[in-house]
Amino acid sequence: MTAANMSEPLHAGTAPSTYISRGWWGLSVACLVAVIGLLFSIFAFVIARGLPALKPSIFVTTTHGIAGGLANAIVGTILLVVIGLVLVIIVGLGTAVWTVEFAPKWGKRVIRFMVDVLAGVPSIVVGYFLYVALVQEAGWGFSLIAGSLALAIFMLPYVVRAADVALTNVPRTMREGAVALGARPAMVVASIDFPYALPGILTGLLVASGIGLGETAPLIYTAGWSNYMPTLAPTHSPVGYLTYVVWTYISQPFEESHQLAYAAAALLMIFVFLTNLLARSFVEYRLNRGRTSR
Repeated sequence: MTAANMSEPLHAGTAPSTYISRGWWGLSVACLVAVIGLLFSIFAFVIARGLPALKPSIFVTTTHGIAGGLANAIVGTILLVVIGLVLVIIVGLGTAVWTVEFAPKWGKRVIRFMVDVLAGVPSIVVGYFLYVALVQEAGWGFSLIAGSLALAIFMLPYVVRAADVALTNVPRTMREGAVALGARPAMVVASIDFPYALPGILTGLLVASGIGLGETAPLIYTAGWSNYMPTLAPTHSPVGYLTYVVWTYISQPFEESHQLAYAAAALLMIFVFLTNLLARSFVEYRLNRGRTSR
């Protein structure tokens, strides 16, 4: 048997696996192109219709009827997200620190499971629950604090999980070295854990803020809607926000309302893009800084 004849069965046996590998590679590339194309299509559609509607008057005029501007919705959206983030930082980071540093093994499993469950709760259910609990039973009415609590509930799982992963990745030797030098647990968390885990924590906060920017259903039940600028009153003061404009004004049979809806959608897309860009940029900066310092 010649060498050429001996090589034929080998090629015949490996050809199907090669074709399968190439097929999976082609399918992966096709899926990647489809995802990128879908994202680009959405972004291009919103920007193409929203940018012409972003006139300077929109940023200084409040909504009235089916027209006007978006000043009240922009300020209301920022207030709702910022207050929600403050609440999430306090509760979320505290939960992550306890989970990583002090919780027993069964406690870690329970907390992480409950956080994952919370991330999957439908937004309309949370909104209705807060409507009954805060707006009706507590007597707060549609208000800034009720809307901020609704957003905080949705942002909480992402911040807890991001902080959990970031704190878990802190090298154990750094913690043990600090303890060996006499540092108390609070000092270890403040001087070792948080500085090392800061990029991951900030990434989670920025991603959570992008998620909060896009919520509509829970705010309809808690923040209501107002054509006026926010009064900063914690209760009995409805607040305007951008997602309400997109949801409501696009269904109106007037061109002015459609222009406001497109402008609000464009602002939301820009805000979400900027928050994700900031998150990625900060992580890359800290990683590059870490490499250069070694």
